[in-house]
Amino acid sequence: MALPEPSASGRFGEFGGRYVPETLVPACQELEEAFRAAWADPAFRAELDDLLHHYAGRPSPLTDCRRLSEELGLRVLLKREDLNHTGSHKINNVLGQALLARRMGKTRLVAETGAGQHGVATATAAALLGMECMVYMGEVDMGRQALNVFRMRLLGAEVVPATSGSRTLKDAVNEAMRDWVATVEDSHYCLGSVMGPHPYPWMVRELHTVIGDEARAQCSEVLDGGVPDVVTACVGGGSNAIGIFSGFADTAAELVGVEPAGGAAVGRGVPGVVHGMKSYLMQDEFGQVQEAHSISAGLDYPGVGPEHSHLAAIGRARYEQVTDAEVIDAFQLLSRTEGIIPALEPAHALAWVSRDRAALAGRTVLVNLSGRGDKDVAQMMEILG
Repeated sequence: MALPEPSASGRFGEFGGRYVPETLVPACQELEEAFRAAWADPAFRAELDDLLHHYAGRPSPLTDCRRLSEELGLRVLLKREDLNHTGSHKINNVLGQALLARRMGKTRLVAETGAGQHGVATATAAALLGMECMVYMGEVDMGRQALNVFRMRLLGAEVVPATSGSRTLKDAVNEAMRDWVATVEDSHYCLGSVMGPHPYPWMVRELHTVIGDEARAQCSEVLDGGVPDVVTACVGGGSNAIGIFSGFADTAAELVGVEPAGGAAVGRGVPGVVHGMKSYLMQDEFGQVQEAHSISAGLDYPGVGPEHSHLAAIGRARYEQVTDAEVIDAFQLLSRTEGIIPALEPAHALAWVSRDRAALAGRTVLVNLSGRGDKDVAQMMEILG
């Protein structure tokens, strides 16, 4: 099965929807109409493709990891989203949304960020197109990711700390949505993952299908027309995972999302409503949202994109959990064997592959390396001494 469009009400099965204040319903409807028109417009697609190629550096290569494969006893292929401009997959989505915002007559981009990569990408696109940019980031994450805070400010964005709750990604989303409610006439909320109210989960997925389309063609060349046995990626909100899953959903490849053990919405959550969507959500017996924890600021989120909830519910994808300690080991393993320092986010997917090497023996596993580890080196220096 290929990944389909959501229903007219913005649902993937029972998940998704549009749970927003009445004042934002017209804005969401306007956004859906504008995106459908733009996505069907060859001129818009050509401009985006040109930026993705000449500015972002696509297509990103596929790397056959010979030394890592030898150590693990399986074949590991990496989709190298870490080599994109700004250092992650986030630029794919942001360039599309920024062009759409300009087409809609908006002059200001509002964004949330956890690890800072989406904020950096949004600030980058705003600078490129001459737009104002406001990025909300949890106060805790600003400390963990000081380098990315500086990068955003260098690019001309205003970075505002979210000081409520856990002071992490969930709270940054809350602040960004409040800003959007108050400034919707001239602002576009550049949401960074496949979450939130419809049309965001679907729109962001469509803007990331370039990952899956490229990977499918590259794997076909490397595997003599075949596909990997397993396609895996980390999952917080889940944009990088849904992007690469989109290229293989209609094949026999097994799809595996990897969540942090302290923020496993699919593994530990139950259906609930947060940030404008119905999805699996970590909550207590009274329906209160529980705090997530991950060594990775980008995965420190108690929910997950609704399409991932749907894929889990119908059994098309499965979702594993890894611990911080396993992630630290995987971070070092890829660095040592391949000379590639991963971001802590995709190190979760690598950690699962490493842990389950016996079950995966002899198979071909495609890992979406969604970001590079520059932003995490200072944090890892503290941990590793």
